Amino acid sequence: MTDMLEFGRSVLEAQPFSRLLGTELVVFEQGRAELALALQPEHLQQHGFAHGGVVSYLADNALTFAGGSVLGDSVTLEYKINYLRPAIGQRLVARARVTGSGKTQAVCHCDVFVSGDGTEKMCATAQGTIRKAG
Repeated sequence: MTDMLEFGRSVLEAQPFSRLLGTELVVFEQGRAELALALQPEHLQQHGFAHGGVVSYLADNALTFAGGSVLGDSVTLEYKINYLRPAIGQRLVARARVTGSGKTQAVCHCDVFVSGDGTEKMCATAQGTIRKAG
């Protein structure tokens, strides 16, 4: 495991909400981050698929981790998400990357996938601006 990934995992562990949901940081490297979440009954809405808030949270956090990989300690300035299909499956994975950055902010893109039958299907896509904290 890289020092950067270990550091990222310690940051994720410091987020009570992420611990509550059971989020895992899978990839954390320069310009890129990947977060995963095993879907539990508590993450679902009344139709049986992942609640939009859970999908959105995962995209938001992945965007911020990706931006933070080039900026350091960071927060989300803004983001937009498009839901493409219901997230029906056992696991969500959010893959984010930096598309451009400066000294204090980065624009990042994230695709969120749901898996469960051995295949992944994109269920949402997001773009956000991440700002250096402080």
